[in-house]
Amino acid sequence: MRVLAIIGTRPEALKMGPVIRALRATKGIDSMVCMTGQHRELLEEPLALFGVTPEFDLGLKQQGPHPDQLVAALLPPLGTLVAKTNPDWIIAAGDTTSALCASLIAVYRRVRFAHVEAGLRTGHLGEPFPEEFHRRVSAIAADLHFAPNSGARNNLLSETIPARAIVVTGNPVVDALRQISGRASAPRLTEILRRTRLGGPLATARKLLLVTFHRRENLGQPVENICAALRTLAALFRDELAILCLVHPNPRVSRPARRLLGHTPNITLSPPVGYATMLSLLQRTTLLLTDSGGLQEEAPYLRVPVLVLRNVTERPEGVVAGVVRLVGTNPRTIVSAARRLLKSPAAHHAMIDEDFCAYGDGRAARRIVAALVRHSAPRARAKPKR
Repeated sequence: MRVLAIIGTRPEALKMGPVIRALRATKGIDSMVCMTGQHRELLEEPLALFGVTPEFDLGLKQQGPHPDQLVAALLPPLGTLVAKTNPDWIIAAGDTTSALCASLIAVYRRVRFAHVEAGLRTGHLGEPFPEEFHRRVSAIAADLHFAPNSGARNNLLSETIPARAIVVTGNPVVDALRQISGRASAPRLTEILRRTRLGGPLATARKLLLVTFHRRENLGQPVENICAALRTLAALFRDELAILCLVHPNPRVSRPARRLLGHTPNITLSPPVGYATMLSLLQRTTLLLTDSGGLQEEAPYLRVPVLVLRNVTERPEGVVAGVVRLVGTNPRTIVSAARRLLKSPAAHHAMIDEDFCAYGDGRAARRIVAALVRHSAPRARAKPKR
């Protein structure tokens, strides 16, 4: 059985890393990895953590601010690669443009497609944008859906996906967390500060507020609102709180962040950090503010309360469990929620679940590979009905 894994971003590499390792450790599977290239600098570290060297690199660069440009650039070389390698399965994870293109090329080239982290939904086509759309299209294209939990499975069933095509596996991001955090002890905070050149109050503050934001729907006024909230929090907790804002390189994020936050004494602006460093920072973090999807899974596992800078989430399990809270981008709402958690140990402790395992048990990769083997009997993709 020949399996072609397609990855383009760091979240994909983190979720596919354990799967690729499991594929390569399974007898009878010829596993190949294609890196699309648009986020090469962010892929090198996570791939190295799993010992993965891609066999193919499309060498693409980010094609501009709009997903359609990347789709137009990706599909032709992917088609050529699939024709050359003749895989039995194409596998991709999540909701990125590269995952969408993997599903499309599988349909066009009549290759079976397996979707990792299938079934996540917000129910709002524009939030997150365009990721919700990508997931729905990938579901139509997929022959095998690896749902992280029963909620995702139910979403797929409601879209008339056959139950026999859905396998609840857990999310391989938990596999990644266990494999990486379970290695040598995490770097000390002083080493992180030295390595990333983060200084000032970060080394001495009693509490650390970690912040990330980058989603398309938050560009513009929402970014300015988030920055206003951070300035208020910095003033309220001037003597006890350090705020570390990992600034996305998109100019529509970085420019207002530098303008509005760059001169606040207890706010440190930093470029994004590597994954191992991020895990170490999370272990030091008191509270996380983010609009990221993946961090909603990783932070609760590391016992960090999360305030999500979005109105809806495709990962409602954390909200239901009380370890994640949606606060949107209204400055007053953000400040009120963060202030309560920073001032009240009881409120902070209430958002930590020592037994939280809604996203998996660390054995997703082996379940994914076992399911691929079970479903590997050759068959042609059904022709579309006229």
